[in-house]
Amino acid sequence: MTRQEEKQQLRATIRQMEAALAPGYLQNSDAAIAAHLLAMPEYQSAGTIFCFVGTGREIDTRPILCHALNSGKTVCAPLCTTPGQMELRRITALEELRPGKFHIPEPPADAPCVAVDEVDLAILPCLSCNHLGQRLGRGGGYYDRFLAHYRGGTVLLCRELLIREEIPLEPHDYPVPWVLTERGLYEDGSPARLG
Repeated sequence: MTRQEEKQQLRATIRQMEAALAPGYLQNSDAAIAAHLLAMPEYQSAGTIFCFVGTGREIDTRPILCHALNSGKTVCAPLCTTPGQMELRRITALEELRPGKFHIPEPPADAPCVAVDEVDLAILPCLSCNHLGQRLGRGGGYYDRFLAHYRGGTVLLCRELLIREEIPLEPHDYPVPWVLTERGLYEDGSPARLG
């Protein structure tokens, strides 16, 4: 079995697990993850953040986005442009987001671009990951391409019940230094203190 096939198999397994998660668990883990993120000194000191917009059973990032906007941070969200490519576009209110490709809320096409090197903290999604920050995405390659050019602080958000220590990796897969679950923060695989 190729690495790509292993990834596809693991994606199918994780999607089944994700679909079976209780609504109460989703709500509680969303709230805990958001609270942990807001307590990170790296978030508090960041002037510009890049954050995905959670949809469906993904982690709800709206409280994070709202807090960042209300705190006067520069906030950018992904705008999918072509297959596998996204741009970082500035938003000033959640109401600006509109369903785009894959029905994911996105900034409008005329929202200002933000350069990758302007971002102080990137908050990224994953389908699953391990505590070392090796991520399994949804297969589009959008965030792999972002990570290939980004050198700032990066945190992966993942529900603890979807963590898998065995993640099939390919050469283009970049590990992320911080993983945040409802249990707390992990840095390079070890539990880390928040705040």
